[in-house]
Amino acid sequence: MSQNRHHRLSRTVIATALIAGCGHSATPSANAVSPPASTASADGSVAPANAAGVGGPRDSISALADRGRILGDATATVWVVMASDFQCPFCKTWHDAAFRRLMATYVKTGRVRLAFLNMPLSMHPNAVPAAEAAMCASVQNKFWEMHEALFATQAAWETMPDPRPKFDSLATAYGVDMAPWRQCVAEHLTRPLIQADHDRATATGVNSTPTFFVDGYKLSGADADLAPAIDAALAKNGKKPAS
Repeated sequence: MSQNRHHRLSRTVIATALIAGCGHSATPSANAVSPPASTASADGSVAPANAAGVGGPRDSISALADRGRILGDATATVWVVMASDFQCPFCKTWHDAAFRRLMATYVKTGRVRLAFLNMPLSMHPNAVPAAEAAMCASVQNKFWEMHEALFATQAAWETMPDPRPKFDSLATAYGVDMAPWRQCVAEHLTRPLIQADHDRATATGVNSTPTFFVDGYKLSGADADLAPAIDAALAKNGKKPAS
């Protein structure tokens, strides 16, 4: 979807339907409404809550995977939630054009917290395996490394009958502990969280990717410009907008 669209949604809708699912363990029927609780620092890094591995309790897998896909200062009051599909060409277009600036200007400076919401579309047969590769890496606090690698190599794996060997090589290259990651992928341990993301996004009216939520505003499309919405949200929260 290439046309940028802006819609005003209530902050209550966003908080209950989207942000509440980030930073907590989730299942397809999850309806938590408390705010995220991951440990994050101003430089954009997120520390895992504990050292539980894939061999630990299954609910710890979802909790770790969930926290790993959040970036930003824990004190930031403005959230950006992006619903995305790793195989979506428009998601890659937006990522290549705008993600680095979003990180440098708003996330690493402590102004904004960023959360990734999985929205694999049925038209993309490798989208769910890609999401699993990223979320199983997220268990080890390596989500964002896989996020970058998957978009960078999208053309190489998007038409593969079986992209798993490619994902395996990417995880290896980015220092993922491979034995637990392979177990996580093989047993689909993050699939419930991915499905919960998809269901939550759909319930909030997301029907295309990429779609973004900025403090109650919904923006869609490969040409979505988040900066005005973020600056307005920062100003409303008494924070200095980006210069």
